[in-house]
Formats: sequence, structure tokens, C-alpha cells
Amino acid sequence: NPNILEEAREKDRQFQEREKKHQIFGIPVLLKDNINTAGLPTTAGAVALQNNQTGDAFIVERLKENGALILGKANLSEWAYFFCGDCPSGYSAIGGQTLNPYGRKIIDTGGSSSGSAVAVAANFAPAAVGSETSGSILSPSSSNSLVGLKPTIGVLSRGGIIPISSTLDTPGPITKSVIDNAILFSAMTGNDPRDPASAENQNQDDDFYSDITQKELAGQRLGAIKPLMEDSLYVAAVEDLRAAGAEVIEFEPEEVSLPNFTRLLNLDMQKDLPEYFENYGGPGEMRSVEDVMAFNTEDSLNRAPYGQKLFQGIVNDTASEEEFAAIKDTLQRNGRQFFEVPMEEHNLDGIISINNYHAGFAAVAQYPAITVPMGYGEDNAPKVLTFIAK
Repeated sequence: NPNILEEAREKDRQFQEREKKHQIFGIPVLLKDNINTAGLPTTAGAVALQNNQTGDAFIVERLKENGALILGKANLSEWAYFFCGDCPSGYSAIGGQTLNPYGRKIIDTGGSSSGSAVAVAANFAPAAVGSETSGSILSPSSSNSLVGLKPTIGVLSRGGIIPISSTLDTPGPITKSVIDNAILFSAMTGNDPRDPASAENQNQDDDFYSDITQKELAGQRLGAIKPLMEDSLYVAAVEDLRAAGAEVIEFEPEEVSLPNFTRLLNLDMQKDLPEYFENYGGPGEMRSVEDVMAFNTEDSLNRAPYGQKLFQGIVNDTASEEEFAAIKDTLQRNGRQFFEVPMEEHNLDGIISINNYHAGFAAVAQYPAITVPMGYGEDNAPKVLTFIAK
């Protein structure tokens, strides 16, 4: 943001004058580069969108209303990692290759909110916003030892965010601590009438941080997935939770699959991307996946060096409305079965996992998940404990 210093000085002046201020007031925040921001291009990492000048996404409007400073954009896995198929996470044609500060070129950055997580881990900003379809906040937060929240679909608006799937997409906060995460999350809430999931959301809370304390875990029942008990960091975290008063019940996971998961993304993006261009995109020639692919083919070495395999899959896929509805219904039922069977059997408040191991199940179940750092493994690679609940 070329105006950041001027805006920061203005916030300093306002800080003295305003009695009631949100906790985010004056805090610099980085945004994943698929989130529309006035004055900065929103590219999704793609050369085709390098001049995509737009207004603010709904969550950016909310951040500004609450006094946050928009520091700039963070690199991402191009098109939120639903583009090339055989490419490294953290790469985009616009931003190049993001590196993990815990082990550059050794430890994966995670994706697709790669730059958002790396920027916080490297102290470029105290907080950043990512987006998730399936693992895109949980994965980079895990790889960079951070707290990343994938909220329940609809609590945060998706309006003005370059989509993959209107069924599964949500933005979310990435920070170093849980309290900071709750503050950033709260600063983005609000019902957006242009996003059906946001408009239907019954949760009107806009303060998830005031009541956060070192709560007793006594009476909380958490499920530990038995096959993960071979991980020493997970075992240590389970013991820490038990020592803090939680009841941790080990269970064997349900054997369920997620059939046609990629097809759900294909079929959603076929209609969601053109709708973004029509309703939120800046002036330009791109109006569909096919338009982007044709543009990239003109100079594939620079625009798509790893190919466009997943985009080709989007173009090739077709389904009737009935077939598409059945795909979504099966995935949601299977995802919820994975969590709800053990939760009902053992009366659990939540389930604990590692990193983004069960992100796909949480995605199709449309359940929230949050990562909390728990230590470091081989090559000093960070690992997190991931809480998933209804």
C-alpha cells in the first residue's frame, strides 16, 4: 500500500480523538491477493489479472470501518492452488515462489494462503487474512507455526473474493496468538446481503475476543484420533490437555471417502468465477476460465510454467443440476459422518487433529477448524494441533 505511512499517521491522530475503538484500530493487516482491495490490484497470483482494479471486498470494508490499516497484499498459490496441478505450493506467476522462514527451500510453505502465513511468521505483519476452500488456511498456518481459523461458512462474507467454490469458500484470520486471531476475526464479521451464505447467517456476534480468558478445560470432552497417537507431539499435546482438565477420549476414525471432491470444485468454479468477474471484477477482458487459459497459452513459459491441468479439468467437467446436487449432498453427509459418529458416541465437544490432515472432511461438513502450534518435527518443521467442532 503506497499510502500506508500517511494512513498510519492519520490513525495516530484519530487514536487520540476517538473514545471507542476496536482492538484492530491502527494495526497493519496483510491480505491474501485474491481479496478485492481498492487501490491495489487483486490478481490471484495470475498475470491475466495483474491489472484487476476493484473496489473493497466486504470484509475489507469491515476492517477499514474498524480502523485496521491495509498494509498490502500477500502472495498465494496461484488461483488459490486450483490451477496447475503439478506445481509447488506458494508459487504464482505474479509473486514468484514463497519460502518458509523455518527452512527456506527445505520446508513447504503450505498453501494456498502461503504468503499470508509466511508474512506473519517472518514478522512482516502482526496479522494477515487468508481464504480456505479445503486446507488453504489450515495448511500454511500449520507449516508456519501459527494460529489459523477456518470459520463456519457464512460467518465472514465471501463477497469480492476471487472464488473456487461458493459451497466451501471462506476467508479467515492468520495470527501468532489465539487472542489476536479472535480480534482480527471479529473485525471482519457482518452480514453481507450480496453473499447468500452471509445473508443467511444467524450468528450476529461481532466480538469473539472480550471473553477469551485462560478458561478451565474441566468438563470439556475432546476426541483424539487413534492412528495419530503414533505422533509424539500429538501425544504430548493430548497429555497437556488432560493435565489442564480436559477429558480426551481416543477413538478409531470412521472409514468414509469423499467421492467427486474435485468435481464439486470444478462445477462450482465454472459458474462462480464468471459471477465474480461480472459482479466484483475490475474492467478487463477476462470473463471465464476459458478466457484465462487462452491468455496464458499466448506466453505459457511466463504465465503458466507448470501448466493449467486443473483449469483444464474445470473446462472439461459437466453435470446435470440433479447430479451436482447429489455430489454436494454425498460429500456433506460423508464429511459430517466422519465427525458426528464419534462425537455422538462419546459425547464430544470437539475433535483434535494434526495440521490439515482432516481439512477435507471439515470442508465438506462445513465445520470450523483452528490450528494451535504444538512443536517442531523433522528439519525443524512446525506442527500444530487442529481443533474441529460443529
